[in-house]
Amino acid sequence: MDKELQRIADEVEMLSGKLSALKQEIGKVIIGQEETVSQLLITFLAGGHALLEGVPGLAKTLMIRTLANAIDLKFKRIQFTPDLMPSDIIGTEVLEEDHTTGKKFFKFNKGPIFSNIILADEINRTPPKTQAALLEAMQEFEVTYGDKTYPLDKPFFILATQNPIEQSGTFVLPEAQQDRFLLYIKIGYPTQKDEEAILKATTSTFKKKLNKVISGDDIVRLQQLVREVSISDALISFVSDIIRATRPETTTNAYVKDWVDWGAGPRAGQAMILTAKANALLEGRLAVTLNDIKSVALPVLRHRVLVNFRAEAEGITSDKVASHLLNTIQIKGK
Repeated sequence: MDKELQRIADEVEMLSGKLSALKQEIGKVIIGQEETVSQLLITFLAGGHALLEGVPGLAKTLMIRTLANAIDLKFKRIQFTPDLMPSDIIGTEVLEEDHTTGKKFFKFNKGPIFSNIILADEINRTPPKTQAALLEAMQEFEVTYGDKTYPLDKPFFILATQNPIEQSGTFVLPEAQQDRFLLYIKIGYPTQKDEEAILKATTSTFKKKLNKVISGDDIVRLQQLVREVSISDALISFVSDIIRATRPETTTNAYVKDWVDWGAGPRAGQAMILTAKANALLEGRLAVTLNDIKSVALPVLRHRVLVNFRAEAEGITSDKVASHLLNTIQIKGK
């Protein structure tokens, strides 16, 4: 192995140790939900944003706050409500006076979006105008107010939550905005063993203390290393075949033609490859495997494949469509 590869391998080993420590810190507070925690970390490493959906009481907010508390970065929580305005997120100009000269001037007061980790709590509770205020920040990593553009600090990570049950007074995220989220993560109920452990841990006086085990610079370097993870041409073709097969107008797959209205766009393929690379790096590897792709395919496609009304009536979800494609499409050359 040449010196450069050895250096990268040593760096990955060192940073992987910090990621393991991060998982352990999160595990002090969050019992079970290992897959969800891994998917959050994958999104973070890939430099994207995550949308979490789960019924009340599954520790969505606690999970994100715990993740933020174990990383040496700025964290802000924004509670989305029907009366929340875009200026409440990005900031606003206020009129101030220079006490020396007496001249008045406008000063931009930055909003909570100017942090490293943002918890957008119950994002579907706020109107589309306010939801759209996140779009530029999520995609361009900057905020424009008036004629000035303000860059956001890196790393920058938005974690949004939504409740799938209570729909009164909610505003469903438009498909275009959902596509901005790298992964759409669904949180399920805990196992009986985990639930008993949760009940025991949360009804006593003892509280776990979290340590900051990884820095912002470490996260930025990990995000750079993700893009250095190798992936074979065969696996890239496999990802392309999966994405193209979700589109009913071009696919030859009868299952997709029957149940899907709209397939995934090219951004889905980019997301699948990046998150597969992040999954490999999270496990300390510098090469993507087929299992890496399969492990991220569902949360990547969940919000990018839209099934038709007949599918909804029959209980056919985008997860079932993605699973069907993963089971039927083969890697070329095999």
